[in-house]
Amino acid sequence: MSSEAELLDEVTPELVRRVEAALAENRPEEARELLGDLSASGQASILEQISEDERDKLIGILKGDLDPEALTELDEEVLEHVLEQLDSKEIAAAARELEADDAANLLEDLTEEERQEVLAELPAEERADIERALAYPEYTAGRLMQSSLVKVADDWTVGQVIDYCREATDLPDDVYDIFVVDGDGRLRGSVPLGRMLRTKRPIPIVDIVDPDIPSLPAMAEQAEVAHVFRDKNLVSCPVVDDDGRLQGVIMVDDVVDVIDEEAEEDLLMMGGVGSDDMHADTVRTARLRAPWLLVNVATALVASCVIGQFEDTIEKIVILAVLMPIVASMGGNAGIQTVTVTVRALAMGELTPANVLRFVGKEAMVGSLNGLLFAAILAVGVIVVFQDWRLGGVIAAAMVCNLMAAALAGALIPLGLQKFGVDPAVSSTVFLTMVTDVTGFLTFLGLATIFLL
Repeated sequence: MSSEAELLDEVTPELVRRVEAALAENRPEEARELLGDLSASGQASILEQISEDERDKLIGILKGDLDPEALTELDEEVLEHVLEQLDSKEIAAAARELEADDAANLLEDLTEEERQEVLAELPAEERADIERALAYPEYTAGRLMQSSLVKVADDWTVGQVIDYCREATDLPDDVYDIFVVDGDGRLRGSVPLGRMLRTKRPIPIVDIVDPDIPSLPAMAEQAEVAHVFRDKNLVSCPVVDDDGRLQGVIMVDDVVDVIDEEAEEDLLMMGGVGSDDMHADTVRTARLRAPWLLVNVATALVASCVIGQFEDTIEKIVILAVLMPIVASMGGNAGIQTVTVTVRALAMGELTPANVLRFVGKEAMVGSLNGLLFAAILAVGVIVVFQDWRLGGVIAAAMVCNLMAAALAGALIPLGLQKFGVDPAVSSTVFLTMVTDVTGFLTFLGLATIFLL
């Protein structure tokens, strides 16, 4: 088995059970040994899969043997619980082993008093780096960047840069680009490491610099950071202040985490879940989900009111009660498809004022075509089963109307929410459900009232 496959398979159900057994039977050395050979992500996975009581025991056993990188891999709820088991000296020891951006994220959710206690345990230079990172708002480029980079003056030669890289003791482990600055610290461009190594020593570094590299302002939102990395195919990107002075660098591994976070957030929001609550306690989980259920109750009441207006029709033609959920359900599913595509296109920056009308028109046509297709299928089925061609025609017309309305709503609702500054992933599905239910019931029951009574 390859080393990559071994890494993927290192945390097996059997291993988790062995750790749980070692903790239950008070065999601390065995538990420490089981986790000692795991990667940081492997240790984090174990901590997330065991119960809170077992996690407390395991943290008490590991302490200094816990890989600091494992803390950066933990779910937010689990990390908060783990940090409660560590004192300020232990947290500071872990922070010393991390990049400033990761250390800042580690200290983010501590109280101000706890954070100051941890910072007091750190050397002055490392403390300053972490405090500088904490000064930027969460989810910005300034918080993502690391201050450890290779920065050289624009009047150096290639030979001077090479000698500096060989002799410096505080360079990052991974270097992709050399950043060149002027006397005031303003970014002039970058030189890929490979290009520098192929250039003769006497050549001025500024002669081989790429001045047109993308850079990011420190206050840029992390979603914008992800867009730049994806669109430009970057492995690193400098961060500058308002005057163009180099502040730090963002590495692609941090952006991969951002992309995962953004995708996860959108997925959870579309499901009516405000945050990942898998590791939260039962009461907190119920409290987090309740507001969205309350909104759904309100939208469902609107649909119920529509049905109530056709009570006499349903009493006289009972079969309508059997058929009307089909129309609403088909509209809801069709709308979800369009909402998903629209939210994804907005998140990826693919939907712009230049193509939005074409996109909405296409989705309306897709809804109409699918409406006609399923209208024909349902009409034939209803006529065969109930021997009533008028009922078949009513459900066919309602199906076409609802699927077209669902497609338009699925495209326009996310666009409208974004226009008003609301994340379209947050509540698109709630409003979509209301539109498809109301349209489905109104058209089906309304047409039935007109043509069947």
